[in-house]
Amino acid sequence: MRILGIDPGIAIVGFGFVDKQGSRVVPVQYGCIQTESTTAPEVRLLQVFEATEKLLDQYKPDAVAVEKLFFNRNVTTAFSVGQARGVVILAAAKRGLQIAEYTPMQVKQAIVGYGKAEKKQVQEMVKLFLKLKAIPKPDDVADALAVAICHAHSSGLQDQLNGAWTR
Repeated sequence: MRILGIDPGIAIVGFGFVDKQGSRVVPVQYGCIQTESTTAPEVRLLQVFEATEKLLDQYKPDAVAVEKLFFNRNVTTAFSVGQARGVVILAAAKRGLQIAEYTPMQVKQAIVGYGKAEKKQVQEMVKLFLKLKAIPKPDDVADALAVAICHAHSSGLQDQLNGAWTR
């Protein structure tokens, strides 16, 4: 099963593709989609959408796991991140892909075993799980890989509990 993990944002969208091979999780490709702050918001969203479509077409995941938006003190930032999440989810839904959403606490629990783990702990565990030489940069990329790993470890159980949860 190939999984795309997404850490959404308007300036940087972290992405990470992993293959679940039995109990192993193997990295396929990871990186980020970046948009310029001087670009109009609607153009930035279009750039995120189009880049996501290209990634989906190139790497053909079976499922997309997206980090859920948690309440942000900066409402403007929360809205723009929510919009970016929306265009990523739209690109996946347009292709009929399975979509799962995880809170930051669920991701930390799955990766570190503690829902209030520090960001550095999550990054180190991503490096270890995927046998990488270094922690992926920027942080959004490591976070996206963590979301993908979380789904790889959770998807079978979730499917059994909830039935098929495609959208």
